[in-house]
Amino acid sequence: MQPLKGLILSGGKGTRLRPITHTSAKQLVPVANRPVLFYGIDAMAKAGIEEIGIIIAPETGQEIKEVAGDGSAFGIRITYILQDEPAGLAHAVLTAEPFLGDSPFVMYLGDNLLQGGIDDLVTAFKANEPDALILLTPVPDPEHFGVAELDGDRVVALAEKPPEPKTDLALVGVYMFMPLIHDAARAIEPSPRGELEITDAIQHLVDTGCRVEPHIVQGWWKDTGRLDDMLEANRLILDRMEHRVEGELIESQVEGRVTIEAGARLERATVRGPAIIGAGARLTDCYIGPYTAIGEGCAVEGSEVEHSILLAGSEVRHLDGRMESSLLGRNVKISRSDRQPRAYRFMVGDNSEITIL
Repeated sequence: MQPLKGLILSGGKGTRLRPITHTSAKQLVPVANRPVLFYGIDAMAKAGIEEIGIIIAPETGQEIKEVAGDGSAFGIRITYILQDEPAGLAHAVLTAEPFLGDSPFVMYLGDNLLQGGIDDLVTAFKANEPDALILLTPVPDPEHFGVAELDGDRVVALAEKPPEPKTDLALVGVYMFMPLIHDAARAIEPSPRGELEITDAIQHLVDTGCRVEPHIVQGWWKDTGRLDDMLEANRLILDRMEHRVEGELIESQVEGRVTIEAGARLERATVRGPAIIGAGARLTDCYIGPYTAIGEGCAVEGSEVEHSILLAGSEVRHLDGRMESSLLGRNVKISRSDRQPRAYRFMVGDNSEITIL
């Protein structure tokens, strides 16, 4: 088999994560202080893939280019591919055809996280050389996903978000294809929602006698397109972190698996892990609870924060109640001016400012 190439989809508008995605690409929202996109790039690099094409949208493509660069930081080479409109995953495959050529490839949705990477998937694909290999996992709500039906070790039917799913096996956002997928994508018609669906292209492969194999995911998988999914992904990644303290602790306590980056300063603060505190953060007279990611340059003072994600430059000051299960965009400021106890839950876009009276 020829060397595999990689294709990461980082277009789309991220409507489910608004207002955060009004000003930033959904693939760059951080999980454990690292853009979601980077986990997919890492997974490909660790699987031995050296050339990766990243599909970008006109609205957010430049930001993704600036953050991910040329790929040298990951030990790979990145080519950026502009998709003019979000017209479906199969449309993205066709858009990337000049880059992919006749190479087999891995396609990875840039806002997905997969435990354990894709090494096993790549190994199985190289060993069996099917025309397509798709990742599947049982889900409680298959009507919201592409769904596959199996006959032994072969896929026999697929449906995109069927109202009455025949199985609970949902397509995970990772696929492996031989070049035949390009012809399949050209052979299908747009779905009722006006997109070229990858499920229809794979079904075309099945209908024309091609071999499509399943690979059942044993670990966790997360589509980080919604707030609750982002928080859950953050929890899962933080659970795997090691204890590392490089910042400055002044009359502060750190318990459990906690990462405190160099340049962070904690004064009379308590951090209970798993948690991560970014470089340059300032934590004063506060409590940071489990499953919290505090971005670089953030400030938390006189407050309690738990099970939350704070993007770079955010500030939380003098909240009498605990802020939990929240996602704050960059440079958000939240404070209160009196003492009226209550619980808080926020999802706030970049450059916002909230004062609770």
